[in-house]
Amino acid sequence: MKITEKSYQASGRSCFICDFSPARSGDPGQVDQADIEAEMLAVAYNPGRAVRANSAMLAAAIKSRLGKEASFTLATRDMNKLAAESQLLGAQLLGLENVIVVSGDPFSERDMGRTKEVGDQLPTQLIAAIASLNRGLDFRESQLRAATDFCIGATVDLGRMLEPEAALAHRKVQAGAHFLITQPIFDPGQAASFEQAYEAVSGETLNLPIFYGLQVLEQDGVLFSTVPDAVREELAQGTPGVQIALELYRRFLDAGLHDIYLVPPIRRGGARGYNAAREFLSGAGGR
Repeated sequence: MKITEKSYQASGRSCFICDFSPARSGDPGQVDQADIEAEMLAVAYNPGRAVRANSAMLAAAIKSRLGKEASFTLATRDMNKLAAESQLLGAQLLGLENVIVVSGDPFSERDMGRTKEVGDQLPTQLIAAIASLNRGLDFRESQLRAATDFCIGATVDLGRMLEPEAALAHRKVQAGAHFLITQPIFDPGQAASFEQAYEAVSGETLNLPIFYGLQVLEQDGVLFSTVPDAVREELAQGTPGVQIALELYRRFLDAGLHDIYLVPPIRRGGARGYNAAREFLSGAGGR
């Protein structure tokens, strides 16, 4: 099922995408960790620039073994057009319907001594390429035997300057994105500011599903967004991260934000706190 069909716009109920990191191994046991009651598991692409299980293959294993919807992520950093489009056809063969496009974190100087970026296209261009595959044409404008049917996700970072980020989001939507995912936010007001900025730069209302990032925190966990001092103090005083996340979720709902991108705790060394995600989703069960 396409995630847009489960979104609040389509169903009238809150919809959760839960971030999921592949393991640094091919151990089939990692699939069992994805037994999380979210509407969709979003399998990341080589987080930390580390060698990890392929996102599309893992997403297909989750769908096959657990019967759960899973999206896969593609990064433009590592693949040329031929490789990316071939992977997309393989993902279609495996029954995957949802894909999220990212650029991928840039390699460090040390990494660059061992490998190199491909960067054959920008995320906006890959989104347009997938939209073209959905029309039955590859990057050479050659006709495919069968068109793909992917629901395309794009990312937004509200921690950046809003006007340029809104303009970039508009280009991604024009290229063919069907839904947006944001980095974690701690102030629901950021969502309203972003949507106003989008309307100002594009001249139109942003009317596709936006999954706003909500991170479950742990003391000494890894953070990829700016966390307000008040939240840090709550954690330091022993307030459970799940409780903080549930309180923030209620504020999201009050602000009309019903589609959520849930980020489980990220621990040093790359381990994830999926039990905290399960606890959060259980607490938000009235959604």
